[in-house]
Amino acid sequence: MENKVVLLNFWPSSYGMRVRIALAEKGIKYEEKDENLVEKSSLLLEMNPVHKSIPVLVHNGKPICESINILQYIDEVWNENSPLLPSDPYERAQARFWADFIDKKAFGLVRRLWLSKGEKLEAVKKEFIEGLKTLEGELGDKIYFGGDKFGFVDISLAPLVSWFYTLETCANFSVEAECPKIGSWSKRCWERESVANSLPNPHKIYADWVVEHKKQYGE
Repeated sequence: MENKVVLLNFWPSSYGMRVRIALAEKGIKYEEKDENLVEKSSLLLEMNPVHKSIPVLVHNGKPICESINILQYIDEVWNENSPLLPSDPYERAQARFWADFIDKKAFGLVRRLWLSKGEKLEAVKKEFIEGLKTLEGELGDKIYFGGDKFGFVDISLAPLVSWFYTLETCANFSVEAECPKIGSWSKRCWERESVANSLPNPHKIYADWVVEHKKQYGE
């Protein structure tokens, strides 16, 4: 049976990074196509005609869209090793809850954090840090959100560690000072091969994407 996997992505996308980490954890070989989000390819428009956005995982010609949905698909299809979600139904439900929280209270604020100024920036920063503190409470003294095992919630949040430098620089705060347990967790993430090989250099995100974007659009 053919098992062709293609990832339509855009290199600074935290959502796309999630998929890269999951594929690496599972040891899945794939082809990655970096999209131009200004002039979207015909393939992207064909594979995701509803949202017309990345990431899209194309498995044997069939598209799967939305990063959290893709993570669950990967875990169900390649279920022989390195399970991402817990086997217990309650624990699975909890993992999905925290992934949704991360989308709304962390990832959803990233763009506003590096684009906002003045009072708006301070308000967004406060909301972002409060979200991290809530996640820190869930992490507690565990090594990973799943305990000793790097799993679904960790993969959902891990791409943010490559964005911390940008957010700290633009919003003038320190993740490690505000949320030391999240700071320690992020260092453990960087030590994992699946994470280190899947995330771009934090300075590259800032210099090649954020700074250039602000120059281009005068923001």
